[in-house]
Amino acid sequence: MRINIPSSILDLKGQCVNTINYKQTTNTLTIYCRRDKRYKPIDPLHKKPGRINRYLRRTIYDVPLLNTRVQIEIELVQMRTKLNRRCIELCKFVGAGCYYRKRFCYLVSGLCRYMSISAVSKHFDLRWETVKNMDKKYLQETLPALNPAELVNLKYLGVDEVARAKGQDYMTVVYDLESGNLILVHEGRTAETLSICLKQLPESTKKGILAVAMDMGPAYQKAIHDDLPHADIIFDRFHVMQNYSRAVDNQRCIEFRKAVKIGKDLIKGSRFLLLRNAENLTEAQGDKLKKLLQENTNINIIYMLKEQKNHGRYWVR
Repeated sequence: MRINIPSSILDLKGQCVNTINYKQTTNTLTIYCRRDKRYKPIDPLHKKPGRINRYLRRTIYDVPLLNTRVQIEIELVQMRTKLNRRCIELCKFVGAGCYYRKRFCYLVSGLCRYMSISAVSKHFDLRWETVKNMDKKYLQETLPALNPAELVNLKYLGVDEVARAKGQDYMTVVYDLESGNLILVHEGRTAETLSICLKQLPESTKKGILAVAMDMGPAYQKAIHDDLPHADIIFDRFHVMQNYSRAVDNQRCIEFRKAVKIGKDLIKGSRFLLLRNAENLTEAQGDKLKKLLQENTNINIIYMLKEQKNHGRYWVR
């Protein structure tokens, strides 16, 4: 049976299709090509035509067609440059040293925006590292790094620390809270690290920053006070509520030690009730919590403060 496939679908510039073979046992469609010698080989470094050394064959993988795996066997030129170095010619539809078409890599990276890398790798039957490298390569091409010296109109910044690897290997990241763009990344999590990042911003930009959100670590606070003295410091809700929960639990322990037997029976087993959101408690758990708060004023006060912060907005200077 003769198969006619429009050239716009294959989009194999510089290649001529010889034969197409379908292997049912592996559900694989293989397209065999030879190089179109009407096109001169282009040096990938200097973008100029070069001398042909020899022809090489490479098998690459394309976007699946109707749930069928597609592989293309292409013919490429190994060139000799002016410096007498050997290299593979520039190919527009596949990257240097890559065995997957660019459009396949873009498809994989696009799915990574909505699915986990593990799910995408299982869907295409690819290794996890392969999918990660495809996504990384695409993001590097489409999301170029920002130049801090050219940034303007920044109002609200976020500062956080991320672990680059297990252990004590941390990095400081600074991002724009309005656009979500990553602005600066630097090794370490000290005040000096954040100061190095902020000093890269123009003075006019730094004066326009109104607030910086961060955790409650003193190092980052010091850097903001030194480099952005006019900006408000906002502690993120997670760390504030973590401290309140710790304070509630400490007060529960203090009251338990002070209480007599009847009071201890009431406080015993209440840690879960005090730390969990009230709307997630059952009716029986809510009744027990209500009775505890009525009987113990100290626990009631600190619990109310925690709930107010949990459901409100607040700025901390």
